[in-house]
Amino acid sequence: MKTAVIQLNTRDNKKENLEKAKKFIEQAANEGAELVSLPEYFNFMGPEEQKPGAAEVIPEGETTTMLTELAKKHSIFIHAGSILEKHTDEKSYNTSLFIGKDGELLETYRKVHLFDIGIEGRGTYKESDTVQAGESTKMVDLPIGKAGLSICYDLRFPELFRSYAFNGASVLFIPAAFTLYTGMLHWEVLLRARAIENQCYVVAAGQFGTNVPGKACYGSSMIIDPWGTVVARAPEGEGFVMADMDAETVKNARESIPCLDHRRPAVY
Repeated sequence: MKTAVIQLNTRDNKKENLEKAKKFIEQAANEGAELVSLPEYFNFMGPEEQKPGAAEVIPEGETTTMLTELAKKHSIFIHAGSILEKHTDEKSYNTSLFIGKDGELLETYRKVHLFDIGIEGRGTYKESDTVQAGESTKMVDLPIGKAGLSICYDLRFPELFRSYAFNGASVLFIPAAFTLYTGMLHWEVLLRARAIENQCYVVAAGQFGTNVPGKACYGSSMIIDPWGTVVARAPEGEGFVMADMDAETVKNARESIPCLDHRRPAVY
């Protein structure tokens, strides 16, 4: 399954962001992509006070409408990394959309783990000030097998991805807006770990560059195979890269080193 990960530098102009996303989706589709994955907050990244105004109702909102039309037009799957979904006047959900090639909204996933952190010398951030946490995991069926959905900070919680693997996932989607600092230290290490320990493909579309004044994202969007090999990596800047994913590679990894079958939970 030919898969494209799109890397963006999303800003606070929603119209321009959607036009840019559409351009890259159509370019990837014209180059043979069967599935396109976008980063977290691909349609809006701006000051906290602007977030409520950028939130949409799903599926009636303009972003979902655009993506369903594109999926149907090009007969492709579209994984919309995340958008702000309306919840209350004070808070939104950080929500992924997965759209089938017939334009049907197959699933939505609301980010479960919120980025509330404080790093010495680098400030604090509380995603929970403006975002409501989701309360459930979600999977979708693809031609190569089942896929588990997550968003950004979820990456740091391996039990989420192990639960997906136990429930039959062959692919893990991890869209992000990873910070430059934590990205340099942890992004690739964590992504490859999730691929290796669960013997799944990992599809990780990321934000790149300065999106909000004083805040920079790491980029390095990539696709990783079940052996932990990076099979596609985006260079700096906006654009997309592609790689093929196939069920046989997952099967081979799991038969060669059947670590999922070798677990001994009764001992630990």
